[in-house]
Amino acid sequence: MRMTLRWYGPDDAVSLANIRQIPGVTGVVSALAMNTPAVPWTRDSVDAHAARIAQAGLRWDVVESIPVSEEVKLGAPLRERHIEAWYTSLQHVARAGVTVVCYNFMPVFDWMRTDLARPMADGSTSLAYDDEALRRIDLSQGTAGLPGWGAAYDRDTLQELLSRWSAVGAEQLWENLAWFLERVVPVASELGVRLAIHPDDPPWPVFGLPRIITDASALERFVGLVDHPANGVTFCTGSLGAAADNDLPAMIRSLGARQRIHFMHARNVKRTAARNFHEVAHPSAFGSVDMRAVMQALADVHFDGPMRPDHGRDIWGEGGRPGYGLYDRALGAMYLQGLWEGVRSAVN
Repeated sequence: MRMTLRWYGPDDAVSLANIRQIPGVTGVVSALAMNTPAVPWTRDSVDAHAARIAQAGLRWDVVESIPVSEEVKLGAPLRERHIEAWYTSLQHVARAGVTVVCYNFMPVFDWMRTDLARPMADGSTSLAYDDEALRRIDLSQGTAGLPGWGAAYDRDTLQELLSRWSAVGAEQLWENLAWFLERVVPVASELGVRLAIHPDDPPWPVFGLPRIITDASALERFVGLVDHPANGVTFCTGSLGAAADNDLPAMIRSLGARQRIHFMHARNVKRTAARNFHEVAHPSAFGSVDMRAVMQALADVHFDGPMRPDHGRDIWGEGGRPGYGLYDRALGAMYLQGLWEGVRSAVN
């Protein structure tokens, strides 16, 4: 297992020097700050990003993410042009030495929370989701009132997009995902890159939009769409752990036995009701995810890929990007490495 940390680039409040000082963290998970899926990342921009990371004594382990356009997800005519841009970006990051690319196939919103700073009893704040609160959010003026999304979509753009999605159900989304995989997996394999889809976050429909990467049966169906070693999963314990029915260790053993877990997001959540949770510190005692059981399952299937402590609380008054402060993620990285050392010793 290789411990990594998410880095948002030169404008990130958490510097590469900060990351380098966390014991055991040898790499970063990063992407270019370019959010137009139809425009490929340039070779020069990718090489410059890789050089910054290497100069800090770290490795660019994972790209998270090369965005998949709504045209591809919708199965719209422009998807042919957009997927060509995706190929180009993939080629450039592979040339730069990246071997894992995380992406998602969630319609419109690739994550959702209803509170970015819910107060915790210990004085920290955390990301939280409440399905009732989500239903009260008014999207008629775009995403201005949606936590974490700000001006991402204006009123007209969002309403047009939601209208287009109203005609697309879960089965059509599966078909569009299969179309995507049939084209990108062979390219990734040739380049020596492993693709790792991120589960839906949270793992249920939001605003009436379909979500399909949600549970064990969905993940098994997914890897069967293109049954190839390059087609795998980002196993996110927080996304999948938000649903009480998901048996995370069993899912890891099933996917891991086939070597289809290419990247790990280790995050803990506390489920407080159906479709209601908040994020907590990584140790098992604080949340609904048994992190030790998760790590034991990973050891049992000989997981040897990158992992990152996924999200953290805002502690010690740090502030900054919600979920991505330095302090709690650094604590999480150390906790996870301690667990890993313990379960690996037991296995050996």
